Amino acid sequence: MNSNDVLVGLMSQAANQGHDLVTLRAIVEEASELGARRMLARVGLDDVTAPDDVSELRELLQAWRDAKSSARTAAIGWVVRGVFALLLLGIAVRLGATEMLR
Repeated sequence: MNSNDVLVGLMSQAANQGHDLVTLRAIVEEASELGARRMLARVGLDDVTAPDDVSELRELLQAWRDAKSSARTAAIGWVVRGVFALLLLGIAVRLGATEMLR
């Protein structure tokens, strides 16, 4: 008996015997599971390799986050070095160090 059959049985039970809380909860649970299975099938994660696929996707996402973080750190480092270089150049010009170059 699959989830769809269970859901149909619960719906007929609710129609015949009334809507008690236990039956309604069972209907919601079965409908949720059926919907989740359909969603997994639509995105291609309903086979035996799905856990490996999700694991690989998580690894790729972590690698992307690491690369983004490294790029941000490198960019900030270059900006700081540039600011310090300009500051040193300004100090050298202010102190007259350009006269030594002539």
